[in-house]
Amino acid sequence: MAGDSLGSGPSAPVARVFATVGPELVEAIREAKPNRVILQVPGGLVRNAHELAARLRDSTGVPVDLATRPCFGACDFPSRDEAPRADLAVVLGHAPIPNVPLPRSTFFVEMRETGGDPERLAGIVAEARLPRHLGLVASVQHLDLVEPLRTALGRHGYEVHIGTGDRRLAFPAQALGCNYTGAEAVAGKVDAFLFLGTGNFHPIGLAFAVDRPVHALDPLQGVLEAPIDRGALIRKRQLVVAGVREARRWGILVSTFAGQNRSPTALALQERARARGWDAEILLFDRLDGRDLEGRAFDAYVNTACPRIALDDGGNYPKPILTPPEFLMVLGELPLEPYRFDTYH
Repeated sequence: MAGDSLGSGPSAPVARVFATVGPELVEAIREAKPNRVILQVPGGLVRNAHELAARLRDSTGVPVDLATRPCFGACDFPSRDEAPRADLAVVLGHAPIPNVPLPRSTFFVEMRETGGDPERLAGIVAEARLPRHLGLVASVQHLDLVEPLRTALGRHGYEVHIGTGDRRLAFPAQALGCNYTGAEAVAGKVDAFLFLGTGNFHPIGLAFAVDRPVHALDPLQGVLEAPIDRGALIRKRQLVVAGVREARRWGILVSTFAGQNRSPTALALQERARARGWDAEILLFDRLDGRDLEGRAFDAYVNTACPRIALDDGGNYPKPILTPPEFLMVLGELPLEPYRFDTYH
């Protein structure tokens, strides 16, 4: 969908999608005639981000500022306060989240990866004897490989299911760190999931979300990882929940990022806690740092922003941090089993 417009209305900020950094992106910036561009890149690309900013500036004639805060997803693009002079954002490595409002027109460069031989990858899966009923999930960079791999796996006798998620996902088979509803939609039809992509971030999130084995396949290196130990992940979180059952002073964390702000959820949790006679205060932040929570008189926190803050980084904070479903477990409104992933809709 390179160059497709996802905006609506003559004055609404426009979201456009590009597969890679190339002539189409340069031409689109020229046509948009912005006064200034803000460029934001993921942490893995910050080393050479200044070179890309210079390329865009030289090829378009438009001033380009570089956001020093790297983006973890399309949920935390530069706010108006971070880039007050920019009227166009270029965000690398992410697809737009359809239900997240934009502060300005934004060009998303998904960095689609064309590499990966589907026949070779299907052979690797078959040789490893993965279950014959598979769900296929991918990061946005490898979505173009999903259908070819599905076809190739079919020739090896596999039945492959690809799910369509809720309004937060732009594509079938897509994974977001906070949302695996596409996988959840087909979980009842499969015996395991195969994730296409690099790193452990998405496979771990997928393992939290679905009660099926999760195998990660690096499509470029052709490396198939052992299944994620979901049981160990869940037991660790259950121990955190059990450890704060006596907590009575709670800080409720709320992000000011448009794509992560769940103020209604935070207010509802605050009301539930206060109905029990517990102290519960709302704390606002943009990018959370463990030092921001030091010295505060809370027993524990519940995080309504990105669920991965609690699940992946909880050990970096001075007090335990729970997700909203985990907080409901503390309240006794949800059981410990089955574990509920904090899906961000």
